[in-house]
Amino acid sequence: MTAPQMPGPDASVPAPGAVKEQGDAQPEVTNPANPSDVPPSGVPVAAAPIGAQTGAPADFPPSTEAGRGLFGVHGTGDTSGFGGLVRRRSTLPDTPRPYGGYFDEVVDALADAYAGAGDAVERVVVDRGELTLHIEPSAIADVCKALRDDPSLRFELCSSVSGVDYLGHDEKRLHITYHLASMTYRRRIRLECAIPAEDPRLPSVTQVYPTADWQERETWDMFGIIFEGHPNLTRILMPDDWEGFPQRKDYPLGGVPVEYKGAEIPPPDQRRSYQ
Repeated sequence: MTAPQMPGPDASVPAPGAVKEQGDAQPEVTNPANPSDVPPSGVPVAAAPIGAQTGAPADFPPSTEAGRGLFGVHGTGDTSGFGGLVRRRSTLPDTPRPYGGYFDEVVDALADAYAGAGDAVERVVVDRGELTLHIEPSAIADVCKALRDDPSLRFELCSSVSGVDYLGHDEKRLHITYHLASMTYRRRIRLECAIPAEDPRLPSVTQVYPTADWQERETWDMFGIIFEGHPNLTRILMPDDWEGFPQRKDYPLGGVPVEYKGAEIPPPDQRRSYQ
């Protein structure tokens, strides 16, 4: 088997910051992933319908909204210094085929390796040179097992499990992200699951990736996400008797007690500057 090569220099792709000369014919680069990867033997050529879309990317415009400030302060400026911050939130659309580089090969190989891939993969998004497969939460452990064990995939390493809270932006506000790496083929992909805060449960992947043990504990500790089947889902950063999950967006920020006559510095969302 010939292992695919990592992306290398390509004379047809201009270097970052390069200035295009007048009259030079430059090929259009549609995806930063390397299109010359050699597919592993045994990967069928026919494409599976996972994440299939029709039309150009312009047919799926992202929706954006603006968030202001950092701590929800309104009216007079807060003393945190972030009162004037304006953040744009965007929703990435599904990416139509071809995804580019080895991404199509990975999606097609997963469809062959896992019979339920058509239902398990909810969305396929390629953004900033990264492939993200949005996975049905109940299927995450089975998908990881197929990605690890299939000879055409061989994603042997789970390098990271982390959480994100999209409060006010997504009904399934708690997202769990998994970064997988193939040491055999030198490839990387990202998996993402979304669950509601009212029932924050999904299967643990520790039986597939033992390295996820402490990472799932940290995600539970900070976001309250329950990884069913984890061998010891206890707090890892906060004290065992701590109440709440500090990285959820609705977690109270709290104040700082000081020694001067029982005074207390209020939390950032209650601070005001009257100067």
